[in-house]
Amino acid sequence: MSLAIVYSRARQGIHAPLVTVEVHISNGLPSLSIVGLPEAAVKESKDRVRSALLNSRFEFPKQRITVNLAPADLPKEGGRFDLPIALGILAASKQIKADRLDQYECIGELSLGGELRTVQGVLPVSIQARQAQRQLIVPSGNEQEAVLVGDARVLPSAHLLQVCAHLNEQQPITPASRLAGESTDMEAVDFADVHGQYQAKRTFEVAAAGMHNLLMLGPPGTGKSMLAVRLPTILPRLSEQQALESAAVASVSAIPLDPKNWRKPPFRAPHHTASAPALVGGGSNPKPGEISLAHHGTLFLDELPEFDRKVLEVLREPLETGQITISRAAQQVDFPARFQLIAAMNPCPCGYLGDPSGRCHCTVEQVHRYRARLSGPLLDRIDIHVDVPRIPLEVLRNSQSNGEEKSAAIQARVVKARDRALARSGQPNAAITPAQIKTFCRLDATGNELLEQAMNQLGLSHRAYHRILKLARTIADLAASDDIEVPHLSEAIAYRKLDRTA
Repeated sequence: MSLAIVYSRARQGIHAPLVTVEVHISNGLPSLSIVGLPEAAVKESKDRVRSALLNSRFEFPKQRITVNLAPADLPKEGGRFDLPIALGILAASKQIKADRLDQYECIGELSLGGELRTVQGVLPVSIQARQAQRQLIVPSGNEQEAVLVGDARVLPSAHLLQVCAHLNEQQPITPASRLAGESTDMEAVDFADVHGQYQAKRTFEVAAAGMHNLLMLGPPGTGKSMLAVRLPTILPRLSEQQALESAAVASVSAIPLDPKNWRKPPFRAPHHTASAPALVGGGSNPKPGEISLAHHGTLFLDELPEFDRKVLEVLREPLETGQITISRAAQQVDFPARFQLIAAMNPCPCGYLGDPSGRCHCTVEQVHRYRARLSGPLLDRIDIHVDVPRIPLEVLRNSQSNGEEKSAAIQARVVKARDRALARSGQPNAAITPAQIKTFCRLDATGNELLEQAMNQLGLSHRAYHRILKLARTIADLAASDDIEVPHLSEAIAYRKLDRTA
C-alpha cells in the first residue's frame, strides 16, 4: 500500500485556498474514486488522467485508487486538479520520485494525450504559492500570467512527461521570467481628439487626480462618451500591488492579461441592460461583476437613467466601502470594488433640454420623472456634476486649427497631484477617512463660512459636506497648494450642479 501527497489550489472568489491531494493505492478491485466535495468536472478527471497516463507510456495501477481532495468542505471545480491527481498516482505507484513533492504546488488540466491545458485563476494561485515558499508548476499557456508575481518561482510545462522528467531530476524545467519593460505603443485615443469642452476636461482632470466620481449631463453628440473613454489616458499607472489585485480579478474571470499593459488601470463600460448580478457579481459559485473588474480603474455607465433603478441602487454600498460581499447558501465571498464611477445622461427624455434650437418639447413633469430614476442617495455619492453642452461651430473650427492639449500633458499634472495626496495620506483624496479629513482638509474662517452657506442653501447632506472637502483638497493639490483656499472650495461647490437644481 502506498500514499502520496501533492499540493494544489482551489478557487474561492479571488483567493486560492490550499488543497492537499492525497492519493492512496491499496489492494482490491481496480477502481478510481475521488472524494472531497468534487463537482462534475473534477469527477470526470479520472477518465482524463487514466488516458493521459496510458498515452504517456506510464502504467495505470490495476488496484484500488482513492483520491482525497482536502479540506473536504471546500468546493472543487474545473479541470485544474488533473495534474496533481496524475502526479499523485505516479508517486504512489513509485513511477516518479516523491521525495521532493512537498516543495511544489501544481495546477493544470490534462488532455487525453498528456498535454497541459491552461486553466483560469492562475494569478491568485501564484500569489499564494509564493507566500507558501513553494515552486509552482503551471501549463505553458499560463506562464506569463503566473510570473506577474515578481518573486514567484514558476515552472511552465507543456506536457505531463516534462513535469515527470523534472521531478525525476532527469531534465529540469527552466523557471519562467517576466517579459521585460512595458508597452510603449501610442494610445489609440487622446484628449486632444475632443474639441472644446474645456470645463468638462477640467473636471476630468480633477476627477483623475483624486479618483472622484463624476456625472456628465448633456445632449447627444456633445462628446460625453469620448471624454469617458479617454479618462484612462490621463490616469497614473497602477502600483505593482494595485495591478496584482486588479489582475487577480481578471484572472478568475477568464479575461486575458496583457503582460505589457497589466499596470494600466482597467476600464469597464457595461450596457444599460446589464442585470444586478452582472454588475456586482453572483452565480451559484460567485464570480466577479463589472464593479470588481473595474477595481482600481474606471466604471463607465452611459445613459445612466436607462439602467434599472434596482441595478443602480446596488452600487451604493461598494461606492462607500470599496468591496462587495456575495452571499450564497454554501459560501460567502468578498470581491474588491474600489472603482471610479463615471456616468453620462441626457438632461431630459428627448435629450435636448436647453438646446438653443428649441427642439425640446418635454414637460416639466417628464423631466422630473426622468431624473427621478436616479435616487438622491446615489447622486449624493457622486462628487462632480458637470454640463457637457453643444459647442458652437466656430469653437469647434478654431480648436481644430489651433490644436488641443494632449493627454500626456494632462497626465503629468494628474500624477503630480496624486503623488502629493499619496505622500500625505497614502491614498487618493476620494478615499481618505473622516479622521483624515479633519487633519488634511482644514478651512480658514472664510472657507468655513462659505461652506456653511452652501450647506444651508443647497440642503446638502453630511456625506456631501465631506465629499466637497475632499474635492477641494484635490483642486488644491492640482494648484500645488498646501492649504485649501476659497477659490478651491468655490470650484468644488460649483460642481454640485444637481444639488443646485434639485
